[in-house]
Amino acid sequence: QVQLAESGGGLVQSGGSLRLSCAASGSIFSINAMAWYRRAPGKPRELVAFINSRGMTTYADSVKGRFTISRDNAKNTSSLQMNSLKPEDTAVYYCNAQIFRTLLDIAPGHYWGQGTQVTVSL
Repeated sequence: QVQLAESGGGLVQSGGSLRLSCAASGSIFSINAMAWYRRAPGKPRELVAFINSRGMTTYADSVKGRFTISRDNAKNTSSLQMNSLKPEDTAVYYCNAQIFRTLLDIAPGHYWGQGTQVTVSL
């Protein structure tokens, strides 16, 4: 089994910062890409930030210059540093990882965390 556990959500005022963390555990051979998604009330889930195994990153236009994704391959963790938060960043944030569980896996499996609430007040 593989599990992803997020932490770091909470309530913050507009302009503030939060740091989300995601830890993958269980039967893991290697992790390909990691990403953060979010789902705001009444809106579809959207990709916020993505980082591949080489450390290359992509961001949603709405968070460019404010959010930074990183990963620690040795610890199987990913983080999302969120600065200059806005009320429209309010959402449940989900960690996603593409994980090879064994050397024999042809393709990675997609795994999700339970989500962590981020609320940005005016």
